[in-house]
Amino acid sequence: MTSDRRLSVAYGIVRGEYAHRTAAPEGGARAVLRAWVRGCAATLALATGAAAYEVPSGQDVVLDQVLLDVVGAEDWVRFRFLAPDMDPVSDDIAQDMLHLCDTVALPYMSDHALTGDVIVVSLMDRPVPFGETDPEALQVFEAFRRDGDVCGWDAF
Repeated sequence: MTSDRRLSVAYGIVRGEYAHRTAAPEGGARAVLRAWVRGCAATLALATGAAAYEVPSGQDVVLDQVLLDVVGAEDWVRFRFLAPDMDPVSDDIAQDMLHLCDTVALPYMSDHALTGDVIVVSLMDRPVPFGETDPEALQVFEAFRRDGDVCGWDAF
């Protein structure tokens, strides 16, 4: 395994040959998305607007979507950000995602009275519909759990 591939797998990058490694849970994203639509569509139409957030790497990212779903017995809240200038091998990418969890996801969840066992932060260089792959797109994701007032890494 090359160091690039190890890094890619460690950060959950989905691109080209890694397109099968999505943030979708077992059983597929479409099944979860259908369940989410049935259970939450009436109460959760979270239009996020186009607010830009600066992250430690210096780039600006935009909150594209917030999705809720259930994976096993856990509630997941997914924050999907557009990051067109993302460098997937930057040492800052992990700090960017932790920063977004702490400063955007947690306050957003509080403001909208959302609860979740797992918080997933995704960065993508272009919009990709949830559960779909795009071999040309670059997506990076990481899972967190609330640890008091901050996010803690979660192995998923």
